[in-house]
Amino acid sequence: MFIASSQNSKRMKHKRACLVINPRDGQNVTNITAIIAVLSAAGWKTDIALKEYGGQSIELASRAAEEGYDLVLGYGGDGTLNQVLNGVMKVKKRRSVIGVIPGGTANVWATEIGVPHDPLKAVLALLESEARTIDIGYVEVQGLTLPEADQQKQDEKPSQKSRKAQKKGAKSKALHHFLLMAGLGLDAAIMEHSSDALKHHFGPLAVGLSAVKELPALHPFPVEIRVCDAEHGDVVWKGEALQIVIGNTRHYANIVQITPDAYLDDGMIDVCVIKPGDPLTGIEQISSLLLRQKPNHETTEYFHGPSIVISVPASIELQLDGSTKNLKDYLSKTDRQALQRTGNNQQVMVNYRFAALSRAAQVTIPHTYHGDLFRQPLAEELRPEAAQQRNGTHEQLQDHSGEDTQRESPERISTLLEQGRQVSVTGVLPQPDQVHHYIIAGTVHKRGTGDTQPVAIQVIDQTCILRHTGEQVAPVALQDLHEGAAIVVAGKKSKRNVILATHVLI
Repeated sequence: MFIASSQNSKRMKHKRACLVINPRDGQNVTNITAIIAVLSAAGWKTDIALKEYGGQSIELASRAAEEGYDLVLGYGGDGTLNQVLNGVMKVKKRRSVIGVIPGGTANVWATEIGVPHDPLKAVLALLESEARTIDIGYVEVQGLTLPEADQQKQDEKPSQKSRKAQKKGAKSKALHHFLLMAGLGLDAAIMEHSSDALKHHFGPLAVGLSAVKELPALHPFPVEIRVCDAEHGDVVWKGEALQIVIGNTRHYANIVQITPDAYLDDGMIDVCVIKPGDPLTGIEQISSLLLRQKPNHETTEYFHGPSIVISVPASIELQLDGSTKNLKDYLSKTDRQALQRTGNNQQVMVNYRFAALSRAAQVTIPHTYHGDLFRQPLAEELRPEAAQQRNGTHEQLQDHSGEDTQRESPERISTLLEQGRQVSVTGVLPQPDQVHHYIIAGTVHKRGTGDTQPVAIQVIDQTCILRHTGEQVAPVALQDLHEGAAIVVAGKKSKRNVILATHVLI
């Protein structure tokens, strides 16, 4: 079990959360009631911010961070999470932790850190998470390299008006931060031509269809890479590439470890360049990606450093965390005008600078995460009471097996069966800071109609846990409940669908 070290992490507290939702044609909206119920049962006050138009998630996340929400949750895909990250990063005195509830096409970040893709199970994992400080990726354009004739015109002394325009820099709507990866080349072209509507309905298959369309147009492009290293000096590489991946993490599209040496706490950025080759090396590269889940080193170059400048033609598209970006958003007014005058993006080189911003953001990491993306030793152990609550189920049950246990009468059990709420269990969560306190997520079956409604059940010290035989058992017995188990619950239900249980029949 992964526990983050105390230096770079802190335990999540019961405070305020803002849920930034990408509705995805209404698909994600149906789970909101269940999510709010579980968060409420855990003591979180949760507000909802529903995205209504493209790019609004940035504004919603930024506003939430400014208002001091302890947790800003992105409920959507990696693109939504990227917008939440950029929104939070806009706030200077930020303290909001960033979390995710998967609801997109690929959900690569959730897969990387072991968050279940089922939204309700993801919330349960969230409540067992640590807030960990991590590095994030950063991108900016340092300028353009124009064809010689155009460069001479550009180098001429600018007018006072031009100098003022140049100082304005890039447009404010440019997104500079990424959590997972950035890409230059084929992947950005594929994402640019992937329909959102098709992704919502067909998932990764829609991206695959777009890839089939883009592959015939695939061609190598010139690239120059400069690794800025204070200790060893700049490392320069020139060549051709089919695809460039800039990684803050390791997995690419949940399939390939494209940057296998990346860490979230080393202050470094990792770059993988896939080079062109003959038909045989192309087949070997595809085989390596599919079978070994790693690129073939014969046609791959790797670079590693705190800051890396990559120069590619302006015709090559850029993607951040799976969403394509508009080059013009990163250019100053002067550079935009120069690019427009040239008229041929293939002849203009864009100088991108990618860097790792060390310890720049806080994110939620589940306790169950194995920790591969962190270099720093995992120093903190589970608190004794939490460890006992998580791992002591069978021992405590055995301790009770030989004792004279209290029993309820058959009449009382019959009354509970008749009057209690029938619940189908989705998951059970022990409260780490409160021994014998649990949250049970599930759905209630309404009598007569057969309709279901999501609920979260609070189990506290005073809750009586019973078996159908009438035997009273220890609360740790709840941890043996599997998904789909049927239980009966008695207690008052709040407006947020939280039941404070007086009795639970298992």
